[in-house]
Amino acid sequence: MELFPAIPLDAWADTKATVHRFAQIVGKVRLAGAIRRNHWWDVPFHLTGAGYTTRPIGLCDDRQIFTIDFDFVAHRLTVRALDGRRTSFPLAGQSVASFHDRLVEALDLLGVQVVIEHPHPFDLPDAGRPFAEDTEHRAYDPYWANRYWVVLSQVNLLLEEFSSTFSGKISPVHHFWHTFDIAVTRFGDRRVDQPASADPVTREAYSREVISAGFWFGDDHMAEPAFYSYTSPEPPGLPDRPLRPEGARWMNRGDSHLAVYPYETARAAHDPRAAALEFLQSAYLAGARLAGWDVDDLACPGGVTDPVLLAARRPGRPPGEDQDPGAW
Repeated sequence: MELFPAIPLDAWADTKATVHRFAQIVGKVRLAGAIRRNHWWDVPFHLTGAGYTTRPIGLCDDRQIFTIDFDFVAHRLTVRALDGRRTSFPLAGQSVASFHDRLVEALDLLGVQVVIEHPHPFDLPDAGRPFAEDTEHRAYDPYWANRYWVVLSQVNLLLEEFSSTFSGKISPVHHFWHTFDIAVTRFGDRRVDQPASADPVTREAYSREVISAGFWFGDDHMAEPAFYSYTSPEPPGLPDRPLRPEGARWMNRGDSHLAVYPYETARAAHDPRAAALEFLQSAYLAGARLAGWDVDDLACPGGVTDPVLLAARRPGRPPGEDQDPGAW
């Protein structure tokens, strides 16, 4: 299968708009019934072999344990209870309103009692319209829905590889349903005092120094898919630091800057995977060095922190020293 297949925003914008709202409905169920984790790690989806999952949820009123899974191969949504019962319905042919109603029915059928606190889209143009009233968004092209999942899966592994080189506090690689991106975040030790006037999402997400990396599919602000990275709080001089490879750039967001590497530029590179990793590393180093992080101490080459194994991998190690136990 082609690495990083094409997914131009204009080819699937209507399907994306529908699936984004489907994801927000399910995400708000996850938000209502998940155990809270620092920096909202409880909220996003994790990828599966056919789509993504809420992971087990168990803090709803009835304490029923259940999962909700999107399948972009069979194009169905499935709700499973811990006792083995399950129910599913097709994704194609649903408006946002009918998807909402079918999900509520599925949860009722399994005896799950959950209340979505704010059943409206988050940070979308129709944020004032309840999901249950949205009959406008109903486009669902199975071809592009599957392509979306394929790209997510490939980027997921790329971000896992990028994550493996850092030994500090780091989030899982996860898919955020509110912003519709897939991301991983590295954390520094210093606390950041957000103003009391900041919204609770921001105060929790940015209570520590962070350098985040990810990928999104394009939106009204940048109408093409791209890899990205940002440092928060942004250290002075960040947009003056060089980015690699050629084609990467800093994008001014008013009060901050985003490192951007267009997906199509990566696709055109001789080695797209290596080019994307080079970009993520250069953006990380730009932020980390200016913020005063101990880059060398936090490095984790090849996902290894074992000093014996690290020494064994270096040239000139003592004769007879054990080799990498790859046979494990």
